[in-house]
Amino acid sequence: MSPSRRLLTICTLGAAAGVVVFFLNPVNSTVMRLAFLGSLLGAWAGLTYFVWNRKALRFLVMLAPSLLTIPFLLPGRPFDSKDLRADYMTSLASYEATRYFWGGESPRGIDCSGLPRRALRDALLKYGFRHANGLAFRTWLEHWWFDASAKALSEGYSGYTHPTGTSGTIRKMDYASVEPGDLALTRDGIHALVYAGDGKWIQADPGLGAVATLDGRTDENPWFRLPVTLHRWQLLTP
Repeated sequence: MSPSRRLLTICTLGAAAGVVVFFLNPVNSTVMRLAFLGSLLGAWAGLTYFVWNRKALRFLVMLAPSLLTIPFLLPGRPFDSKDLRADYMTSLASYEATRYFWGGESPRGIDCSGLPRRALRDALLKYGFRHANGLAFRTWLEHWWFDASAKALSEGYSGYTHPTGTSGTIRKMDYASVEPGDLALTRDGIHALVYAGDGKWIQADPGLGAVATLDGRTDENPWFRLPVTLHRWQLLTP
């Protein structure tokens, strides 16, 4: 193997390893997203080079990026908020007991704002595939690319959320107008909880070190006694 080909092989394997590392790393940050896209491009370019003389393989490798873009090019239609909410709640529940990891948005580690963000993206993917709705895939991509902390969500970042008008403490507030999936965001913007229904709240709790669902009226949790404001995903508003 020539030195240039050996170098190209090393670079291609390194790029492929970068893609794997992205999926193993729970943190979703701008640096990680850019590194992932660069690694993906590098791995694809290297693979293209190695299969160039094999017509069938070359065709498949060259075609792969086009196939990946198809879902994003599908026609978009308005969301059925009830259907999307059901997927969202199912996704939230699937992260029960996932370890707390600051900055994480992954089953390998997740934080308080990462939990509702990742659950909503999971729901958008399910909805997009089930309904062949290109808008769901494009919205998923937007939410994946633009990060939002608990504070940003409480401030209505990019119009993703809006206040419901309910505030107080989880322990004592009136739940009459609270819908499953609503976000309770602390007034200082450092923590987020999600209403799971039946008086229960799901959160990635740094104190517990994991995602847990607790009863806001009866279970002891320090976040239930802090002032919060409630917000709703714009996508889940009829």
